[in-house]
Amino acid sequence: MADLRTVDEALALVLERATPLPSEQVSLAEAAGRVVAEPALARVDLPPFPSSAMDGYAVRAEETPGRLPVHGRIAAGSPLPGSLPVGSVAAIATGAEVPDGANAVVPVEQTQEADGHVEIQAAAEPQAHIRPRGGDVREGETVVGAGTVLGASRIGALAAAGVAEVACARRPRVAVLATGSELVAPGEELRPGQIYESNRTMLAAVLATAGAEVLELPVVRDDEDAHRRALEEGLSADVLVTSGGVSVGPHDLVRRVAAELGVEEVFWGVAVKPGKPLSFGVRGSTLVFGLPGNPVSSLVGSVLFVCPALRALQGAPAEPTP
Repeated sequence: MADLRTVDEALALVLERATPLPSEQVSLAEAAGRVVAEPALARVDLPPFPSSAMDGYAVRAEETPGRLPVHGRIAAGSPLPGSLPVGSVAAIATGAEVPDGANAVVPVEQTQEADGHVEIQAAAEPQAHIRPRGGDVREGETVVGAGTVLGASRIGALAAAGVAEVACARRPRVAVLATGSELVAPGEELRPGQIYESNRTMLAAVLATAGAEVLELPVVRDDEDAHRRALEEGLSADVLVTSGGVSVGPHDLVRRVAAELGVEEVFWGVAVKPGKPLSFGVRGSTLVFGLPGNPVSSLVGSVLFVCPALRALQGAPAEPTP
């Protein structure tokens, strides 16, 4: 392991091989954390009609100031029948449709209503407190661009623009495999020489935050046939992440058995501490990461290399190296 790759060199080799996965249609209810694969376009103008930005009175600006009769009251979702008659106003709620004929809204705080009339002391500016149709986005315009990770605000914007489903990259399927005859599942009784296995659960947690669908494979003992069966199962995923067995000891079988199964090793060994004996390879479209068994080394390797690969598989923009 004399020729160690730098972190940046190793990461570049990983990302070269992390080709974005196909897209699928995802409902907004299930889209949180997903990565948009193609621009999501507005289905309607937003707002779809001129709407009031305040509780107040819809008026003709040129008829203010003055004392004017209240022709009607407009709630959100209940437009005023017909246009606003000349010489009158309509009480209006925030978000309600501004009637034809009105060209301004006077906030209720700036008025006084009595006996079916409202007193407006100051002249209103044309278009004051009116959100114009399409002022946020026009029908057919991009609401969320490709490569965007969907959070709450963007999901809200999509829903407001009438988008019910969005094309998102498929979540990478990741198989996680821990190796070592000494490993025992938490909760079981430890025998002499045994330790509790913690890497699978830890790795599953960190990889899920990068968008992965994680399958935790059973722990495999230090046996070639057992390794072969387990690795073959894991290689059916988009990404296989192993923990342990990647160094040079007599029981470190992962790299040799993986090579026998057709995994082309891209590099072995990175100039990082902890985590130096990390390997990376490919078989077909499957990315294969061999992480050291030390829990901290395994975590470092997953954060530095596996998570960026998972984001790249989903078409997400690269993030700075921690």
